[in-house]
Amino acid sequence: MMKQSILLLIATLLSTTAFQTGSISSRSRATANGALFSAVADEQETAVKSDLLKRDRYVATNRFTVRPGRAAKFEKRWADRSSRLAELEGFKYFQLMRRVGLENEVNSGIDPFASTDPFGNYVSFTIWDEKKHFNAWRGGEAFKEAHGGTSLFAFVTTMVSSAMVLTGAPKPAFYDGLLQQSTIPEQVPETVNGWRSVEADGKNILPAEAFIACNQFFVPPSNAVAFEQRWANRTSKLKECDGFVSFSMLRRDVKAKGHGISPMGEEEPTYVSTTIWKDRQAFENWKNGNAFKEAHAEKKGDEPKEQKPQQPPAPLWSKPPVPVFYESTLVISSPDGA
Repeated sequence: MMKQSILLLIATLLSTTAFQTGSISSRSRATANGALFSAVADEQETAVKSDLLKRDRYVATNRFTVRPGRAAKFEKRWADRSSRLAELEGFKYFQLMRRVGLENEVNSGIDPFASTDPFGNYVSFTIWDEKKHFNAWRGGEAFKEAHGGTSLFAFVTTMVSSAMVLTGAPKPAFYDGLLQQSTIPEQVPETVNGWRSVEADGKNILPAEAFIACNQFFVPPSNAVAFEQRWANRTSKLKECDGFVSFSMLRRDVKAKGHGISPMGEEEPTYVSTTIWKDRQAFENWKNGNAFKEAHAEKKGDEPKEQKPQQPPAPLWSKPPVPVFYESTLVISSPDGA
């Protein structure tokens, strides 16, 4: 049974290799929700495109569901891979993120609820200065080297290794990074030939190097401009907070194409606020401090006291936001940060 499952997963991975160029296979079927979202987005793109915020960065992610008990082996594969990522033009930041729950201790491992999430418990997260830099990497030799594509044997070996640690194929997702804020790192993680040199034994997960707080928003296309403007107009003092590394409001690039990329369904967020902190304590300090309260406070008008206070603005999303938390390892940064 295990052998059949592995063969099936290899076949799936061969037909859905993440980040490769080309059109989606004709056998791929869009969900009804994904098709509807794309159709609505296409109809409204001309009307709202000029009003949407300009992209500051381009963010490429890949989501993995790692089998129970295989997390350390999965991380070892990443630690031991060949990659020239840090040497490539336009590269800004990389991290391998593993999902955690806030109730867990630092570096406690995988969020116990992540196994029920169809989008996995690990995420590779790469920030590029521009989309053209990502496309150049995806179509170049550096991509093939990192994904075992230098030979048929190396590629098949990579696929077999993936099948042993993953449940299902990876799920790529791409984003426009909006409202980018970042700090210049005090110390840039050392790399060797463009990749981190980290000892991984395959038995213990790697130490946490950062903490990431995300909030997933499900915003219909008709509310996209208003949602972005609300964020653009809010007060932010993140750069003044100890331990702050980077912030970006991620807007899903629903038109991204390539093998392994499935049309986005309504169950996926259209926006994700993503804040990277030096560690979990830095996040907790911000959450319990004045900067958090100011950022989430409603702006007060100068109405006379006898008037009733204004009602808070109506939600712009189709369902409540969903917070998700990660800790990351194998962090790589450009000298000027994310």
